[in-house]
Amino acid sequence: MWRKILSQQSIVTSCFFRRSLFTMQLKTSQFQSLFTPGLNGLADLFEKHQHELRIAGGAVRDLLSGKRPDDVDFATTATPEEMKRMFQSAGIRMINNKGEKHGTITARIHDENFEVTTLRVDVLTDGRHAEVEFTTNWQKDAERRDLTINSMFLGLDGTLYDYFKGHDDLQERKVQFVGSAEQRIQEDYLRILRYFRFYGRVALEPGAHEPQTLDAIRENARGLAGISGPRIWVELKKMVVGSHVAHLLELMYSLGLAQYIGLPPDGDVEEMKRVCQNAGGHGPKPVTILASLFHSAEEVEKMDIRLQVSREEKTLAQFLVRHRRELRKDQDDPDSIRPFTDFIIDSRELDSQSKVCELLKYQGEEKLLAELSRWAVPRFPVSGHDLRKLGVNSGKEIGAALQQLRDVWKKSRYRMDKEELLSHFTD
Repeated sequence: MWRKILSQQSIVTSCFFRRSLFTMQLKTSQFQSLFTPGLNGLADLFEKHQHELRIAGGAVRDLLSGKRPDDVDFATTATPEEMKRMFQSAGIRMINNKGEKHGTITARIHDENFEVTTLRVDVLTDGRHAEVEFTTNWQKDAERRDLTINSMFLGLDGTLYDYFKGHDDLQERKVQFVGSAEQRIQEDYLRILRYFRFYGRVALEPGAHEPQTLDAIRENARGLAGISGPRIWVELKKMVVGSHVAHLLELMYSLGLAQYIGLPPDGDVEEMKRVCQNAGGHGPKPVTILASLFHSAEEVEKMDIRLQVSREEKTLAQFLVRHRRELRKDQDDPDSIRPFTDFIIDSRELDSQSKVCELLKYQGEEKLLAELSRWAVPRFPVSGHDLRKLGVNSGKEIGAALQQLRDVWKKSRYRMDKEELLSHFTD
């Protein structure tokens, strides 16, 4: 049985070539940790029905990098109909049948979901979608994948199946398309952005691109205009939290991508590079970095129309663009967070503190960011009800009185309690 092989903690025990196929044995703790009761049950079922089952794509890349993958996808020689019969006969529930026309069946075993896809080839593509045909040829399935590092399979006995030197590229920290870059891109133009995303995850140096790859991207940039905004936004967000962000965004501008992916055509690249350096290791949100490219809040509106970002992301970008110059530390007292706390108190919005923290990341104010992150927003102790008890009944007068007391409270560094403030008001 394949499970008996899983015993070692080292990676390589044997390597050999067979035609264009490179194989080796993977035996790591990360790999072994995948074998839950659910996966063991899935493997036994496919073995019983004599269908091959392998781990596919990104999970293989992660395991070879010494990481435990968050998501594990599987590939098989079984057709969707064969899988359905197999699962039904075993009393296994299947969920989410949306992927069935592309060969994907999702089975739920021992409270785990397993997504299994039939090997396939793309017979017709339009740059966004593909019509597929099922196959039992593992290399044909690998050929249709985007990058060499994503085109590998891993057997459940630890055998790596690598048809396009993905293992070598991963070891050498290279990001390359499978076969012709132009052909892979024209099959799905979103692969342009996937290239940049994985470059930021894999490459050690910012400028180690293959010239022919960049030429293919430049010549096919216009194809991104036909990709839906939400798909583009998913890739952009993942890219911006990787490495070499400033380099990759600048390169995307030089290759003419910006106008097709919701970024301003004349984006402020120099400001973006400063913000990338400022934000450093402070974990800025993706939109915090991208906001540096925008000259106005109106440009954020255009981005939202194209990419359909969330309301939270849109409002944060607009906040940063509007306040990045005016809301800054006090030059007379640069160690004080008071300008920022006063802003938060005045805004009275629940998310204002998190927005200001992103602004401090944008500005590179590490010390103030640490202090503001620890600061608990105090509650203003006086209400309109308290003023009515003192005989103030007009809504306009109550509003003016509350603002007056709020200013007094801020000057006290939010230390005055209700009695002190009301005493000040009556005086």
